[in-house]
Amino acid sequence: MSDVEADSLQLVQSPTLVRQLAADTIRNAILKGILKPGERLVEATLAKRMGVSRPSLREALTQLAAEKLVTITPNRGPAVAAIGWSEAQNIYELRALIEAEAISNFTSRATVENINAMRRSLQNFQRAIPKKDITQLLESTKEFYATIIRSCGNPVIGEVLAGLNARINFLRARSMSQPGRSRHSLAEMTAILEEIEHGSPHKARQAAVRHVVNAALAAKAAFFGEESKSPRPKPKKALKKT
Repeated sequence: MSDVEADSLQLVQSPTLVRQLAADTIRNAILKGILKPGERLVEATLAKRMGVSRPSLREALTQLAAEKLVTITPNRGPAVAAIGWSEAQNIYELRALIEAEAISNFTSRATVENINAMRRSLQNFQRAIPKKDITQLLESTKEFYATIIRSCGNPVIGEVLAGLNARINFLRARSMSQPGRSRHSLAEMTAILEEIEHGSPHKARQAAVRHVVNAALAAKAAFFGEESKSPRPKPKKALKKT
């Protein structure tokens, strides 16, 4: 192999890739609470710590601002967005409406492959609980809902939720910070899946609304420093492997 051929195999990090990696890193730090709401994001410091150029970092921050996770104020610079309870409540109310509709529509369309994918997502969620792995908990929940949204028959629902995904994940992280909430969440999502498997759109819709309401209660408790009053789930059998 010639030197020219060897050089052609070297991995090159494109500006787009660097920007996306920077955005992902900052987003995860916000979701995990490493970067706090209202905390200023000093470009020079962040760029040095992350080993990226300031232009790439600036583009990443602009992307996060579009996701409403970062605010950029003239003469002050970027900071982590402070999502208040009023905004959070509005998001939960919208979620209850949209997700319930999506799940109701999905129930009559669900395939065996869909059901198996959702079950795998819940198995991954279950494995993440004892580890308190917030990244995996959020990823598994996202995968669970992604299966529903992709196949619910209404692509506009996916478009609406795409604009809220970052803030929904932020609120999920706050909600799951409450003692026992991740186990409650597993039981509630399992109930949604069971109603879908039973072919009951009405009951699946009810289970979806119940899940969002309980998630909102847990998030509210996190916002105001109280222990969640969400109801304890009934014991569930371990999810079967597929």
